[in-house]
Amino acid sequence: RVTNTVISRVAVAMSGGVDSSVTAALLKDAGYDVFGLMLRLWSPSADVQNRCCSPADLSLAQQVAAQLDIPFYALDIQDLFKQTVVDRFVDGYAKGITPNPCLHCNRNIRWGFLLDRALAMGASHMATGHYARLQRIGDQFKLLRAKDRSKDQSYILSILTQQQLAHSLFPLGDYLKSEVRSLAVDFNLPVAVRRESQDLCFLGGTDYRTFLESLSVELPPPGPIVDSQSNVLGEHNGLAGYTIGQRKGIQVSGPEAYYVLEKDTHRNQLVVGTREELGRDHFSVEACNWISGKPPDKPIQVLVQIRYKSREVQSKLIPINETNVRVELGVSMPDVTPGQAAVFYQDQICLGSGIISE
Repeated sequence: RVTNTVISRVAVAMSGGVDSSVTAALLKDAGYDVFGLMLRLWSPSADVQNRCCSPADLSLAQQVAAQLDIPFYALDIQDLFKQTVVDRFVDGYAKGITPNPCLHCNRNIRWGFLLDRALAMGASHMATGHYARLQRIGDQFKLLRAKDRSKDQSYILSILTQQQLAHSLFPLGDYLKSEVRSLAVDFNLPVAVRRESQDLCFLGGTDYRTFLESLSVELPPPGPIVDSQSNVLGEHNGLAGYTIGQRKGIQVSGPEAYYVLEKDTHRNQLVVGTREELGRDHFSVEACNWISGKPPDKPIQVLVQIRYKSREVQSKLIPINETNVRVELGVSMPDVTPGQAAVFYQDQICLGSGIISE
């Protein structure tokens, strides 16, 4: 399943996990000239390790590379990762929004720094263990959903450009996760039974609120909790501690359960309401990336996904300019959150994405 006659040398982004290890094994088994690259990322302290590319992960990745007989290089980018991903995450919460650091990491670290370094080291392509598929039609590359929809990662790859996709490989896109696990056993890889972490890597297993407190981040101060008619119901502890759709921990009571409807950063107000009031049927998106390189020039019908694991919703996408659009949802959704990505699809094809604005 890994075939491409124009590939000369492949760098595999390794993490010490099963997916990237099987990716390297598949490419090596297919006869490609392969080498491994791994990033050493920033962690909060020596006692709290980054969940990705920790010393233990590095040791496992080295074992896999040695077993496959491929060169392996570790690159220290702690400062770059801290400035590019962690500081931006912190800044988002300091402004009261809910940022998505994985998108920034993929855009600036994996397909920024790492791809550039791979090409400088003589690779024609960089392969990763992401679950997504690529389709080439002439000189155009299309990003498609993975065969395994439960593991599909096209959502977080929606920030890629034609130039980046031209140098990318996703060998796992046509496999189910269960098949990848079986391949790891077949290849006798030491990572075959490793568990996956779903947390943000740099939190080190802690809650994001605890993480922000540990850095002494100056977060938005307490302020009023109001209902949708601006009646004051109580006081919140700072907008950074709440998410759209949250029910527990609001600490105000009423005849019905309250949910977070909005974080009004301009007034420092937490707007709450009933479940019937929760949700939006339209929102704006800014800083859009169009994978084809061409923004739509007229309204189009799309499927919109507003969270990594959320369902798709049939919607109308209305261009405002090359990078901003308005989305009119076919049904109201309860967790439309400023700072998160809205990703656009037509059938299996990912068109691109942008950031939900206030």
